Amino acid sequence: MSRLKLVIGSKDRSSWSLRPWFAMTMVGLPFEEILIHLDQADTRQKIAEHSPAGRVPILYHGKLKVWDSLAILEYLAETFPEKKLWPAGQAARATARAVSNEMHSSFSALRNECGMNLQRPRKPTQMSEAAKADAARIDEIWRECREKYGKSGKYLFGRFSIADAMFAPVVTRFDTYAVPASDHSRAYIKTILSTEAFKSWNEAALAGDQPQSEVA
Repeated sequence: MSRLKLVIGSKDRSSWSLRPWFAMTMVGLPFEEILIHLDQADTRQKIAEHSPAGRVPILYHGKLKVWDSLAILEYLAETFPEKKLWPAGQAARATARAVSNEMHSSFSALRNECGMNLQRPRKPTQMSEAAKADAARIDEIWRECREKYGKSGKYLFGRFSIADAMFAPVVTRFDTYAVPASDHSRAYIKTILSTEAFKSWNEAALAGDQPQSEVA
């Protein structure tokens, strides 16, 4: 089978890149990492060499090229069903897809005011009412998923799934900006930040994004 290659942006800031990287690392899918530093004079040119959309991440699988984080994750779930990237039950899968798509398309106030920045000192920031509402809705999603589907494990649906990968960047926002959250959500945040996969990503981000030739 053709080797997977994942083109990503700077690890301290590229929230969209974190999603497929985190999922692939969590479930043990080996891939080659191609890292493009953001906000450089040649960033736009380098990304354009891979993506006409002008954004990262991009997944290569043989001759196939897939862009957009959620599209990449859906492709991986379909191509590697043995990795069980979606929950097993129909209701759980439907809910996981719904909250993943909500994360993909919503929460613009929180995104804009509390951008992912792993280099930032951990401290609170002033948030608008819209951003607070976004944070409250995310807290609600995490609590409801954990209570209804997550009792068999530590993740939103028990075992790790695409939903966890989609929410991983906002987990860092809650941590970095000390966003108020329920005890349920605090436990979930700790779960994500304590994974070896996230620790590896974070260490690379803090070290200046040294790319790896292959991630297992």
